Amino acid sequence: MSERESTDRRAGVALRAANAGAEIAAESFRADLEVEFKDGKTDVVTQADKDAQVAVVDVVRETYPDDPIVGEENDALKRVPEEGPAWIVDPIDGTNNYVAGSRAFGTAVAAVVDGEPVGAAMVCPALSDTYRVGPDGPFLNGDSLSVSDRTDPEASTVCPTFWWDYHQRDQYAAAAEALVTRFGDIRRHGCAQLELGMVASGSLEGVVTNLRANPWDTVAGVALVREAGGVVTDLEGERWRHDSEGLVASNGGIHDELLEAAREITG
Repeated sequence: MSERESTDRRAGVALRAANAGAEIAAESFRADLEVEFKDGKTDVVTQADKDAQVAVVDVVRETYPDDPIVGEENDALKRVPEEGPAWIVDPIDGTNNYVAGSRAFGTAVAAVVDGEPVGAAMVCPALSDTYRVGPDGPFLNGDSLSVSDRTDPEASTVCPTFWWDYHQRDQYAAAAEALVTRFGDIRRHGCAQLELGMVASGSLEGVVTNLRANPWDTVAGVALVREAGGVVTDLEGERWRHDSEGLVASNGGIHDELLEAAREITG
């Protein structure tokens, strides 16, 4: 099998696995849910999260029974291996939205080799949106993706992503001030993978956080942004990796301004 065929195959499995997880999530959406709390009052998990991860893993295991799986739920690994193939899974990104009945959630699956994504998919069943990326490029519902061409910060919309613990809300306030004083508008959707997908599709010009993000919240979306012509760096402006401190993703045209805003969050 050629390298292209191998990459195509992994991208295809990522899409099938994301569809399988999203189907499980959709079955319980806006139904009675038993909600458990993990590390705080806004850090929740449901049985649907766990069941969706099982569905994703089952699809991956059909083709790649021995590959490591990194994920948020169950007994999955929490770190991405530096060498060899692996899978990164978020069965329901945006669980707080899911519990509240908001449509902004999805199942994200990324296939990586030596820590770099070679294929990924995010399926948002309540929005009827499927993002995918592979050797043939990035797509939303079959249409090719491209970041926006805006270069004027005052005409751009950006998103402070992820959530700060209560003892870090001063950082959220700093992020809001840094962004509203530089950019035309801000949004927060509560689903990081979807927000990154929106940068890739041109619906947002940028996404930013000063926090170290979990790989299951980011890697699939970062792959989409880059393949759609965008830029993703850490707080120092270096190429973002799954273990980077902070994340600054943009269409490229506003990246320097967004990077300056990101650096202000922690002073």
